[in-house]
Amino acid sequence: MQTLAHFGDGGPGPWILFFPVLWALFIGGGIALLRRTVWRGRRGWRQPAVESDSPIAVLGHRFASGEIDEDEYWRRLSVLNEEFGRTAKGGGA
Repeated sequence: MQTLAHFGDGGPGPWILFFPVLWALFIGGGIALLRRTVWRGRRGWRQPAVESDSPIAVLGHRFASGEIDEDEYWRRLSVLNEEFGRTAKGGGA
């Protein structure tokens, strides 16, 4: 059976893999470049920026250090969000 990659009969031999591998490297490199530059930081959910001395930031630090538990954190956060005119789901009031 004659195949295109049959090297002994004048076919291209192992060179037939050169261009597909070259294209795969080119496309993979382009995707890697885009992921490291353009697409960085666009995926996932981001919390709005908060000043480090704001009440919400202080509450977050207290929760992270273990001073308050999760239920207390969410209860106080909902009160702070109502006070600042935001809802807990991220919408504006």
